[in-house]
Amino acid sequence: MIARLAAVLLLLVSTSEGARILGVLPMVATSHFNIGAGIMKTLANAGHDVTVVSPYTLKNPPKNYREILLTGLVEEAQKSFDTNLFNYKSSGGIIAPLFMLYVMYDAIGMSVCKNLLEHPNVVKLLNSDEKFDVVFVESFITESLYGFAQHFDAPLITYSTFGSCMWTNDLVGAPAPPSHVTHFMLGYSDNMTFWQRFHNTAMTIIDRLYYELRFLPTQKRLYNARFPNARLTFEQQIQNVSLVFLNQHFSLSSPRPYPPNVIEAGGIQVEEAKPLPEDLQRYLDEAKEGVIYFCMGSNLKSIHFPEEKRNAFLKVFSKLKQRVLWKFEDETMTNKSSNLKVKAWMPQNDILAHPNVKLFITHGGLLGTTEALYHGKPMVGIPIFGDQPMNVDKAVRSGYAVMLDYNYITEESVEKAIKTVLNDPSYTKNAKLVSERFRDKPLTPKETAVFWTEYVVRHRGAPHLRSAATDLSLLQYQLLDVYAMMLAILLAVVAVNIYVVKRFLQKIFKHKTPVDKRKKRS
Repeated sequence: MIARLAAVLLLLVSTSEGARILGVLPMVATSHFNIGAGIMKTLANAGHDVTVVSPYTLKNPPKNYREILLTGLVEEAQKSFDTNLFNYKSSGGIIAPLFMLYVMYDAIGMSVCKNLLEHPNVVKLLNSDEKFDVVFVESFITESLYGFAQHFDAPLITYSTFGSCMWTNDLVGAPAPPSHVTHFMLGYSDNMTFWQRFHNTAMTIIDRLYYELRFLPTQKRLYNARFPNARLTFEQQIQNVSLVFLNQHFSLSSPRPYPPNVIEAGGIQVEEAKPLPEDLQRYLDEAKEGVIYFCMGSNLKSIHFPEEKRNAFLKVFSKLKQRVLWKFEDETMTNKSSNLKVKAWMPQNDILAHPNVKLFITHGGLLGTTEALYHGKPMVGIPIFGDQPMNVDKAVRSGYAVMLDYNYITEESVEKAIKTVLNDPSYTKNAKLVSERFRDKPLTPKETAVFWTEYVVRHRGAPHLRSAATDLSLLQYQLLDVYAMMLAILLAVVAVNIYVVKRFLQKIFKHKTPVDKRKKRS
């Protein structure tokens, strides 16, 4: 009895001590930051001591949430890239996705990692004597940043802001055959036609070659330069990831075969609805015919819509009996109808939670679609690039969204898309069905993140979760060496048989020749 009581007290003491956690949130995109900050804030609220390296600050952070701000990185990125992201609209086909991949690898991946590691605040952190129990790094072509785990001799946990892909699958050895797992830059479903499988396979192979032969060597050089005393090599560190969190859930995407150290925690940024500002609350409460919420996300800006496309929306909105909330960066917009309210920023999750919101017009980003589905709202999707076409295509196939092609936005196409969703109750019914499935889980995304992070800390990196697949080379993992040996054996057997048959036939014909000659003489 005394021994059991002592064990319980020891457990209470050990679990009451918060871990020291370092979160590296490198991307200069608020949508990416919201996911990483959501995880870090959740861990801080659970009692852990959290330090976050990021170009953004968190509003109202917990007391045990410390920020190391990457000052100037956002401004630097804005100088390097066209802020009008509509110019990156994917045109489909083969060239456009490859171009976007090139931009991501060379322009985003390398510049983000290099600028972060050279930032004075990061240099100061690396030269300090601080200790951490676990390190978080976003997995978004940021492999050199995994060296933070080596520098602080701590287990590494990565997180993906949009789900699984080659960059996350490789870390844990998760299988992703292109026969049914579509590349995230393509908008195909799991059930592809032959030519879609052909395109998907070709895209996967090209991506793999560029990643392995071009991108990873540059990340390795950066890793070696910034972490010269790392205990593990660059390749070993990539194979030494304790856990991967995915901003994904099978009810929203597709079921996938994952090793035990891949955890779906989609929707961690979704909060319980808070009271809206007084003007918005009144605007929504008094909307007897319902409200349409229109937001193109944090990176795409509605102010960059070409005038003819913007006017198409304004003309349609003026004819609707519903009220419209449009996240529009210029609040001085003229010629707007009386049923339209524009604001440069809006509390999206709280708005989507309101029962009078009947439709969400969105670019199809994973954060917004997740929040909409959590609250059971149907959508009109206007995908531009990245995973947005895939997300919208999934929504269309699941029956809770209509796609509006950006290239063909006209008054007629906008009106048709909006009225199709508003007038057909099946879209709302399907959205609520997905919401029920998404909410039906043993732990919330926040509880999931806390449990598995603490699990990694308790079990000192949890090496028992690692799949043996991470120790295999690409040739071994794909069994290409085995297939090559089988082919060699088969060819050898065929060659031996041909040789035996040839020798046998030669002997037969050699014996027959004298007999034939004797017959001719007689």
